[in-house]
Amino acid sequence: MPVWTRRQFTALSGAVGAAALTSPAWAEEASQVVEIDLRRETGKLDHIWSRVMGSDRAAITMREPWRKDLERFKNEAGLKRVRFHGIFNDEMGVGANGNFQNVNAVYDGLLDRGVQPFVELSFMPQALASGTKKFGFYRADVSPPRSMEKWSELVEKFVRHLVQRYGASEVRQWYFEAWNEPNLTSWFWGGTQEQYFELYKASARSVKAVDPSIRIGGPATSAIQWIPQFLEYCEKTGTPVDFVSTHIYPGDDQAMIFGKADRYREYDVVPAGVALARKQIDATRFKGAELWLNEWSSDSPAMIAHAITQSLPHCHAMGQWQISGEYEENMVANWVFKEGQNGWGMLARGSVAKPEFNTYKLLNRLSDRRLAVKGPALASTMDGGKFAALVWNLADVQQAPGIPGASRERKVTGTRKAMLVRVRGAQAGQRVQVSYVDQERGSPYPAWRAMGSPQYPTREQMDAIRKSAELAAPELKTLNGRGEIILDLPPEGVALVEAV
Repeated sequence: MPVWTRRQFTALSGAVGAAALTSPAWAEEASQVVEIDLRRETGKLDHIWSRVMGSDRAAITMREPWRKDLERFKNEAGLKRVRFHGIFNDEMGVGANGNFQNVNAVYDGLLDRGVQPFVELSFMPQALASGTKKFGFYRADVSPPRSMEKWSELVEKFVRHLVQRYGASEVRQWYFEAWNEPNLTSWFWGGTQEQYFELYKASARSVKAVDPSIRIGGPATSAIQWIPQFLEYCEKTGTPVDFVSTHIYPGDDQAMIFGKADRYREYDVVPAGVALARKQIDATRFKGAELWLNEWSSDSPAMIAHAITQSLPHCHAMGQWQISGEYEENMVANWVFKEGQNGWGMLARGSVAKPEFNTYKLLNRLSDRRLAVKGPALASTMDGGKFAALVWNLADVQQAPGIPGASRERKVTGTRKAMLVRVRGAQAGQRVQVSYVDQERGSPYPAWRAMGSPQYPTREQMDAIRKSAELAAPELKTLNGRGEIILDLPPEGVALVEAV
């Protein structure tokens, strides 16, 4: 989650020439050329976007609606792992001695659906806590442990139980990290940086005591913080680090991250932060370690595609937060949809697809064989001359500090574009199908607004909204003699072009 200032839902200053989500002011028509070269494969296309995604907390994963959302992400978007807080929360009943009844229910629920956990060791059982600092609607204790020895015993007992239940070969495929965003002392951590490093060391040694092949990493910080200090500490103390994890959001404090305010447009903040983290890691003896950006977010389809594409050279995984509208970190929302406020969850309550979810559905239709492109596109090829190319119209989406979608303030600056897509190496007359996602297509908002924007849609209304939010049947087009088609894309829009 982002820093406190980003949770204050006030508008960003200096937003010029922008319009609200409900009535975007598009400039006059502009064209752009995108080229896909079927003759040039450029290597493997890693699906870094589906290796992990985030969610609320462990206890909520036992709810049937959440599990239905997980199934959708697995089956439609190719999700491999899910990360959430609070496996040791008191509501889980783990306690100081390790009651793993609900832990079993949580992880069984994931594995039964073909998804592995990305295990976050958090938060502190009250029986082990050194203080009373609490976080969130579910009142998690975020104090350091009263006894590091007792914490170590709990972690080791927990990991040993997982190996006994699921087998060493399975658990060796998982990833473990210690805590969540310990740099946010107003939210997730009641201790110091040094105390967090000690907690990490104790956790890592406990995990490795069970099986040296099980992976653990950190520091799981917000805003790309503490990475050099964390790695220096681990090197000096001989503490194992199998990967580095951190978070960043488009509205994070750029002065804190990059040393200068407003250095980047919001759509470039995430890839710039990923590149910075990669540079910091590679300046240490941990050079080449996997980088897991296991929290980031955008509610703009084109920004999602852009951030992922620009981050491909630098990180192993990008986990958007979060998958489901079953979310209660700060409160139980008293609405399903809200004007100008997309809210959290790429699937809204009731498993309603939002543009973010549908963007990941399109990304999942790419193969792992990357093609050369020019312009805003990510393309792949398959056997038999088939190809798929995601094309987008990037817009500057300015939002209040906070997780995208968490505030009514949302201003879009961009132009509607007639995008000429040229497929080099394609045969004249090649038939293609085109699927679109933007704030109107593959979106629940038009249908919801047409109903009068109800706070609590009826069951019948929810059924209608759910159907309207699904991807429409693809549009069939034919490449001209130059291998070209024209796509009409609004600001933020994406389109998947597939050979048929």
